[in-house]
Amino acid sequence: MESLGDTTYYDQGTAAERWERARLFFDAQDYAGAARVLAGLVEEVPEQTGPRLLLARSYYHSAQLLRAEAELRVIVERDPVEHYARLMLGRTLQRQSRHEEAESHLRIASALAGDFEAV
Repeated sequence: MESLGDTTYYDQGTAAERWERARLFFDAQDYAGAARVLAGLVEEVPEQTGPRLLLARSYYHSAQLLRAEAELRVIVERDPVEHYARLMLGRTLQRQSRHEEAESHLRIASALAGDFEAV
């Protein structure tokens, strides 16, 4: 029984402690658990790319593709040259069978990575 009001295990502690907890969940391949921690953290520090990108990766790996896409689009909108977010967005769109839409993001990711032969 929770005695801290609405606070759960997933959102207890400082931002740094929750970041570390989310990383532990992610590394243990508990992607849904990582996402539960990260969702609150991203809400608290929406300007930080690291937690949002790990949240998107957690959603991707737990097959929450629309949520992953939404987080990745926020990152790409803020930072159009964020290579890994572009790559993840392309792959997320591919998993949704949106291959045409994915292609442009994958091409940009390749160019940003210096892989000009793939472009």
